[in-house]
Amino acid sequence: MQELIKAMKALSDETRLRMLNVLMERECCVCEVMQALNVSQTRASRNLGILEEAGFLKSRREGLWMLYSIDWSGANRYASSLARLIKESAVRHDVLTEDRKRLKKAQRVGLKCD
Repeated sequence: MQELIKAMKALSDETRLRMLNVLMERECCVCEVMQALNVSQTRASRNLGILEEAGFLKSRREGLWMLYSIDWSGANRYASSLARLIKESAVRHDVLTEDRKRLKKAQRVGLKCD
């Protein structure tokens, strides 16, 4: 039951839903998420951490970069099921469309982003 509650709480924030939207497009580092959503590094990192803790994301290190992606086969079965539901629902919203457009132009910047 705690896994379900954690997953539902993670989805109760617009920023985190927007992050799932861009991460369904491709794996991203923090600075790419920042650019796509036009948010600060602190906000991006904090919310990515919440999504990872809730079981929606997995991360991997590639050199200096921490890369995040949707964890489709994760340990939290509720999170992976909810992520599939969100993807299949194909929610159409101007903000989500703009985020995906900005993601196409996003680049890794600096020596690292974490």
